[in-house]
Amino acid sequence: MPADSLLSLQAATVRFGGRTVLDSVDLSVAEHEIVCVLGPSGSGKSTLLRAVAGLQPLDSGRVLLGGRDQAAVPAHKRGVGLMFQDHQLFPQRDVAGNVAFGLRMRGVSRREQAGRVAELLDLVGLPDAGGRAVAALSGGEQQRVALARALAPSPRLLMLDEPLGQLDRSLRERLVVELRELFGRLGTTVLAVTHDQGEAFALADRVVVMRDGRIAQSGTPLQVWQRPADAFVARFLGFENVVEATVGEEAAVTPWGKVPVPADAPSGARTLLVRPAGVRLVAADLGLRCTVAARTFRGTHVAVRLQPENAPRLEAACPLRTAPEVGDEVGVEFDATEVVVLD
Repeated sequence: MPADSLLSLQAATVRFGGRTVLDSVDLSVAEHEIVCVLGPSGSGKSTLLRAVAGLQPLDSGRVLLGGRDQAAVPAHKRGVGLMFQDHQLFPQRDVAGNVAFGLRMRGVSRREQAGRVAELLDLVGLPDAGGRAVAALSGGEQQRVALARALAPSPRLLMLDEPLGQLDRSLRERLVVELRELFGRLGTTVLAVTHDQGEAFALADRVVVMRDGRIAQSGTPLQVWQRPADAFVARFLGFENVVEATVGEEAAVTPWGKVPVPADAPSGARTLLVRPAGVRLVAADLGLRCTVAARTFRGTHVAVRLQPENAPRLEAACPLRTAPEVGDEVGVEFDATEVVVLD
């Protein structure tokens, strides 16, 4: 375990019946680091979180917190905070009562409770909400109260399970920025799980992508986005232009014809990713001839689906003003700087 690691999973394995849902996972989280575990449903990400919290026993392997094996440590003594996507607030208690719950369980004096509650409600942007009923809060406000409650006992590790999953997109996008700023200010160590790529990439110092109970890739958001480890990760991140190819010195032979590749690309039978920005539209009599099959407005650009003859569809990212219409004939050329040869 690295010297600065707060959390370390070593060959952590969980089985349900005959199915392995967490398959010999090794993962470390450093002090003050924000790690987001990303993956589709059934990938094992929530089981990983529950195993760290002590809510799911391991079949083999170890969970260490601060270098100490947690096998014999019950969940309520691990010193971790856990926030679920459904908030799980106590409806019979007001906001202050919810936030103070963990402090009361630890025997903190009422005076200290009141000070800590006021401090946290101010931190999460609800400075005057202590006396309000939980039922009177909006979804975003309930999320903030749940966060304040999880932070109240000053956990050494804060774990978030789909923290913004029940909120609408605009509120989610705003809150994730606020969370990132708040955790940075507090120096909180965070392990979060989500299926939402945008949420993970906006919040995390490091992204861990899981598949079938194993870690498919781990790296900074930029590393994972720029160089997905394989076709699964690329497609999970939303990239559709992924094909098998034979890579040569300067180009790859693909179903779309010859596609230029970066100079340092490994040769041989490979999987190729062409980012939508690397699909350049030209006149129909140039390059690969395609028909515009669909177009989707994405705010800053238009995603255009292109159907070549006898080849897989392509997606291109086009400026709003110059995006072609459905049914138009266009040509396609490829930009090598937006081509990734996957490992």
